Amino acid sequence: MNLFEELEWRGLVDNITSPEVKDAINNEKLTFYIGTDPTADSLHIGHYSSLLMAKRLEKHGHHPIMLVGGATGFIGDPKATGERNMLTQETLKANYDALHAQISKLWGFEMVNNLDWTKDISVIDFLRDYGKFFNVNYMINKETVKKRLDTGISYTEFSYMILQSLDFLHLYQEKNCTLQIGGQDQWGNITSGLELIRKKCGADVKCYGLTMPLITKADGTKFGKSESGTVWLDASKTSPYELYQFLFNTDDRKVIEYLKKLTFLTREQIEELEVSLQNEPHKRLAQKTLASEVVRDLHGQEGLDCALKITEALFKGKIQELTDDQKLDAIHNMEKLHCEQGKTLLETLVESGIASSRREAREWIKGNSIMVNGTKITDPDYMMTPDNHCVCVKNYSIIRRGKKNYYCLELK
Repeated sequence: MNLFEELEWRGLVDNITSPEVKDAINNEKLTFYIGTDPTADSLHIGHYSSLLMAKRLEKHGHHPIMLVGGATGFIGDPKATGERNMLTQETLKANYDALHAQISKLWGFEMVNNLDWTKDISVIDFLRDYGKFFNVNYMINKETVKKRLDTGISYTEFSYMILQSLDFLHLYQEKNCTLQIGGQDQWGNITSGLELIRKKCGADVKCYGLTMPLITKADGTKFGKSESGTVWLDASKTSPYELYQFLFNTDDRKVIEYLKKLTFLTREQIEELEVSLQNEPHKRLAQKTLASEVVRDLHGQEGLDCALKITEALFKGKIQELTDDQKLDAIHNMEKLHCEQGKTLLETLVESGIASSRREAREWIKGNSIMVNGTKITDPDYMMTPDNHCVCVKNYSIIRRGKKNYYCLELK
C-alpha cells in the first residue's frame, strides 16, 4: 500500500484536482500548505485530522507549511448560514500569536502569515493585478457562495476567494509550494488558486489541490467553533481528562473512522480493534485506544496519566485521592445542580432533581446505588453537611448513582 492508497484507506481524500496528484504524493518531495484563520485562540478537534495529514506527508519527505491567515481572518471565509462577525485587529493578533505558539510547540511546522504579503497591496493593485483574473459568473457558482445568493452575501466575504487564491500564488512563487490541502468545503477556493497561478505564471505550471472530508459526529454535524461543546486542543480550554472522556464516549458507528483519521495506528492494529468492536463492544477497546492515542499525542504521557487517574478515581469511588485541581477538572463539564446544605441525602436527591420522588430516592439509597464523594451511603437520613464529608472540593459534592450516572451538586 503506497502513501496515497493509505490516505484513501484512512478516508482522508475527498477530491483531487488531477490524477497527477497521486504520483506526486507517492514519488515526489512536495512543498504543500494547509491554512486556517485565527478566529479563536486555539485549534479544535475538527482541525486535528488536517494537522495529522501534514505530519503523515512530512514523514514521507514532503515539506509542510502552516498558514495562519492574519489577513483572511479580517474578512472571514463565507459560511452557508450567513455573514461572520468581524473580529477586531487586537483579537486577531492575540489569536494569531496563540495559534503560532500552539502549532510550533505541537508540530514544529514552518509557519507563515498572509498578512505579511497582503497588508501593503493597494485597492487599485488588488483589483488590477488579481481581481482582473476572476470571472464573477465563475465565483458565484462556487458552492458556498451559491448557497448565500438568496439570503445575500457582502462583497467583503465574496472577495475571500481572491485573497486565498493570492496566498497559493505567493507561496508558489516564493517557496515553490505546489500543493494546497484543505477541507472539502475549500474546493472552490483551492481550484481558484490553481487558476490564478496558471493565468499569472503559465498554463504548464504543475500545481495541485487535495481536499479532505470534514470529520462529523454520529448525528452528521461537524466539529467546529460554532458548534456547542467545542473540544479544543489547548489543555487550558479542554483538559486532557475532558478530551479523553469525549473520545472515550465516541459512538460505535464512528470510532473506527476516528482511529483511521486521528491516530498513527497501522492498518493491522485498527482492523484488530474493529474485530473487538464487533465481537465484544462492551469492552470499548476501540474507544479506549482512540482516547489514549490522541491524548498522548497532544498532551504527552503525563497528560494521559492524569486523565486515566481521574477516570479511575470516579469509576472506583476514589475521588478523595485526587488533588483539588483534579477534582475541579472532573466536575468541570458536569451539569451543576443546586441544593441547600444541612438537608438529608433523601431530601437532597429530590430537591436537586436527581430523583423524581422521595420513594425513588429511598429505593436508590437502600439499594446501595448512591455514592457521595466516593463513599457509598445507605442511610436516607445522612446529613449533607461539611462535617459529614459531603463536600468534595470548594462547595461541590459529587453524587454517583449506579455505575455511570454522575451529578455535581453545588451546596449553598
